[in-house]
Amino acid sequence: MSVARAPYRGMNTLPTGERADRQAQQKHVPSLDKQHTEQRKDGIDTNLPASSKMTGPCAFYLPDPTVSGRFESTELTRGPWDPASQHAGPPAALLARSIELLPGLAPDPVSRLVGRITFEILRPVPITTLLVEAEVVRPGRRVDLVSASLRDAGSGEELIRARAWRLRGEQLELPAGLSSTEPDAPPARAGRPGGALGPPPPPKELEADPGAFFPTGHDVGYHTGMEHRFAAGSLVEQGPAVCWMRMLRPLIAGEVPTPLERVMVAADSGNGISSALDFSAYLFINVDLSVHLHRLPEGESRVSGSASTP
Repeated sequence: MSVARAPYRGMNTLPTGERADRQAQQKHVPSLDKQHTEQRKDGIDTNLPASSKMTGPCAFYLPDPTVSGRFESTELTRGPWDPASQHAGPPAALLARSIELLPGLAPDPVSRLVGRITFEILRPVPITTLLVEAEVVRPGRRVDLVSASLRDAGSGEELIRARAWRLRGEQLELPAGLSSTEPDAPPARAGRPGGALGPPPPPKELEADPGAFFPTGHDVGYHTGMEHRFAAGSLVEQGPAVCWMRMLRPLIAGEVPTPLERVMVAADSGNGISSALDFSAYLFINVDLSVHLHRLPEGESRVSGSASTP
């Protein structure tokens, strides 16, 4: 996975009432098909170490059982920059979920692979009720282009817009030595932002530190919904860092997160874990987020090797 970011500028709508109902008929609002329901039965990670157990909201978002594509944001989405705004990770994952579930290209979500997804962050995302919709803008047999939108359910303002290329996946036999999962393959030996070669230590060899996040002034937020295990650097020191991150609660209550959702929840943290400037004197937020996926990751943890430049 590679991630590109830019610094934040500025702010800019799911219509409400009857107009929203009409548009919902034209565009797809994500709902779980039978296969996804079977794959996502309980949502809470039960095999976490005792140090990772937590109290508070059961998920980053609570689905509205009466309106498909409508979600109530919980305090776990709160970002470190503004107590009333969300960290970009959870809403990015919410949009990615809608892109995964959107019908087309392949008979089921497992066979639809997201190769690249870009998020335009139009405004800070408030901790409130949100509406998500998605549509295919360029259909195809092997690839398609999908657009998704996240809006404030109260004001109708569009908050984040996403576009993604999806690929139809198939099982093929490939020559050995091409996968990053093979220890001696070039992708596995590739360098990291700090200059170290090869893959980072696995998360089981690193200690989880509940106090790793810099002070935010709040007891509950994104910092308590995620587990951090640093292989290099830290959140309270400047310079490159390598950190394994894991969701301690599911994205949606009652669902087990998909591999793509786990990536997106963590993907926007790169500039936060590898700050080039002192957080107490400088703040910076992204206007966009782009993620390229070479394959779907495995397991619950996601590693971010990051370096930021002012």
